[in-house]
Amino acid sequence: MSWFYLFLAIGLEISGTTCMKLSQGFTRPVPSFLLFFFYTLSVVFLTLAVKRLDISIAYAVWSGLGTALMACIGIAWFGEPLTTARAVALGLIILGVVGVNLAD
Repeated sequence: MSWFYLFLAIGLEISGTTCMKLSQGFTRPVPSFLLFFFYTLSVVFLTLAVKRLDISIAYAVWSGLGTALMACIGIAWFGEPLTTARAVALGLIILGVVGVNLAD
């Protein structure tokens, strides 16, 4: 169940970060409210996940996959450029998350 909570926390964090972009600097009320709503729920589920998972593993997965997935959303949805450097960096983030998990 801890891994379920962790992946739910990641999905909520991605939702909150997407709302951050959509809020246009807190000028749009609904995405601005949802930003705080999703981030709060994300931290709640991350807290539930670390009851049974090592914090080093949980936080690495939460932040690493959240960062990589958010970059992919930025590229696919918001039209951000996919450069070679960005692709390599995203690959390194994913390798780092895998490495932290395998080092356990």
